[in-house]
Amino acid sequence: MRLPAAERREQLLRTAIEVFGERGYHNASMNDVAEAAGVTKPVLYHHFASKRDMYKGLLVDIGTELEDLISKAAAQASGPREQIIFGFRAYFSFVEQNPSAFRVLFGAGTRRDEEFAAVARRVEASIAEVVASLIEVEGLSPERRKLLGNGIVALAEGSCRYWLEHSVAVDAATLADDVSRLAWAGLRGIR
Repeated sequence: MRLPAAERREQLLRTAIEVFGERGYHNASMNDVAEAAGVTKPVLYHHFASKRDMYKGLLVDIGTELEDLISKAAAQASGPREQIIFGFRAYFSFVEQNPSAFRVLFGAGTRRDEEFAAVARRVEASIAEVVASLIEVEGLSPERRKLLGNGIVALAEGSCRYWLEHSVAVDAATLADDVSRLAWAGLRGIR
């Protein structure tokens, strides 16, 4: 079935997330993505200049989606405590529903390539900025808020790595509640 170009591109990206999430960037080929998507390799090259171009697009798309989810969730909260809870719930729900996307964005294949790693760092920094803007501790400088925001992002990312790698039997909501209590208790101790 012939899809409109925008729909085909979206279908190819969804498939590429699964292929790269399972095999990593270096072990996956454009043939693998084409086969999984049920298209020919020329169809892929019609939408993407190269495997590298496709992967960079995935990193940006995944990062933007994750940041938007966290920002929207935190915006619905009625106060700082709920912002932490809602933000973590959005993050962990995203990972639970899209483990391959998390592996693409934060996996070893992305970290080994400087250009890809730079995209992942920008995503982390952007999310940390959102988190830092939510930290309300009297007298805390913007730079220290940013530092703590990065620590909270690392807490979420590290928890997800372990959760996925070890198949820990906990759902996203429970994990989010546990980690948000940990983060909240830590933030409440800062003076």
